[in-house]
Amino acid sequence: MDIKVIAFDADDTLWVNEPYFRRTEEEFCNLLSEYLQPHAMERELFKIEMDNLGLYGYGVKGFMLSMIETALKVSNKTISLDHIERILDLGKNLLNEPVDLLAGVEDVLDTLKGKYRLVVATKGDLLDQERKLKKSGLSHYFHHIEIMSEKDDANYLKLIKHLDILPENLLMIGNSLKSDILPVLNIGGYGIHVPYAITWAHEQIEHTIESERFRSVEHIKEVLQFL
Repeated sequence: MDIKVIAFDADDTLWVNEPYFRRTEEEFCNLLSEYLQPHAMERELFKIEMDNLGLYGYGVKGFMLSMIETALKVSNKTISLDHIERILDLGKNLLNEPVDLLAGVEDVLDTLKGKYRLVVATKGDLLDQERKLKKSGLSHYFHHIEIMSEKDDANYLKLIKHLDILPENLLMIGNSLKSDILPVLNIGGYGIHVPYAITWAHEQIEHTIESERFRSVEHIKEVLQFL
């Protein structure tokens, strides 16, 4: 491998994220349990989230708007203003969750800094991701921060052009096979999958990956054996 740049996903690779969304979703479903059973509410919310991705993108603010839209739909627009206010509070609380680093992350970054250019390649709401990166205390490890609207082949190609490298000079490390690994393999880069305990349904894939440029590890510290 001729790796020059190592890119890290942020949410659920560097720090905890999905459990906060799951907890908020549970609170939302319980709040509206008079209208729909929790599992049915989860499905309705997910469908509306998917319909809205092209409008709002990823992140807490889009999730908050989708919760409000779901509440209006399942209540046939009879939802009270108190309930709407409570949903807004759920979203604001989600934006203010602590940034808890995952075990081993800082040790890995400390080991790799100076040997490679390290970057963050993530997606989501710009302000929210910038806030989390600042609160994480990890900013000084990274040469560049890339916050994408979508993690697809085209945006990874833009990233390598910006970094002035070839695709084979890029290694991407992340918890999502769909967003972090497959697009990078598609353009000729390398990927290491570090699975997280919880994966959002939208990020799940059904097939296995067969590639000489792909590895999967159980813990982020294991990436060091390939570098």
